[in-house]
Amino acid sequence: MKINIINQDKKQNKISFMLEDTTPAFANLIRRIIIGTVPTIAIEDIEFKYNDSILYDEMIALRLGLIPLTTDLKTYNFPENCKCKGKGCARCSVVLSLKAKGPATVYASDLKSKDPKIKPVFPETPIVKLLKGQKLELIATAVLGKGRNHIKWGPGTAFYQYKPIIELNNCTNEKIVEICPKQIFQLKNNKIVVNKDKIFDCHLCGACTDECKDGSIKV
Repeated sequence: MKINIINQDKKQNKISFMLEDTTPAFANLIRRIIIGTVPTIAIEDIEFKYNDSILYDEMIALRLGLIPLTTDLKTYNFPENCKCKGKGCARCSVVLSLKAKGPATVYASDLKSKDPKIKPVFPETPIVKLLKGQKLELIATAVLGKGRNHIKWGPGTAFYQYKPIIELNNCTNEKIVEICPKQIFQLKNNKIVVNKDKIFDCHLCGACTDECKDGSIKV
């Protein structure tokens, strides 16, 4: 089996790679391992001190649980493996607090963590809007977990696709350059060619083959 890195974008937290000489079952196994077994920290328990926003406590708790947090695997243990036996201590849990008053939009950045290493990955994520006079105050506890137990501990999304194979047989219909939603085709020296940098963007919509019914293009 061969693995080739196609694209690695740290700003977008995204990586793409190609597997060769393997099976779809193995590719799916990698996908499941990424989503289900990579440990991350997520909010597990919330104590609401005050909430008169438009959202019920349960709805805000759901949103808070799905906010991605940075993870420190060197410091924190799984609650079930900790010496405190899951009761909660500085080695297996971290406390975050939130206190806001309207009128304002409450963002993930308003969560104040007792550990500076644990903070929202996307601080601009909105949680709830507060009108004038409304308040929200809570204390949240975050712990280590895995995505197979709950998706809030999932480290991200992962998927696989087949590598598109596009064959051009003297195709002269320039309309496919315009109708392709992913701009897979381009004109070079008055000749239609495949843009190799975008070939993995192809999602097999069939727009090009529908336009060229003479068999001059096969996907």
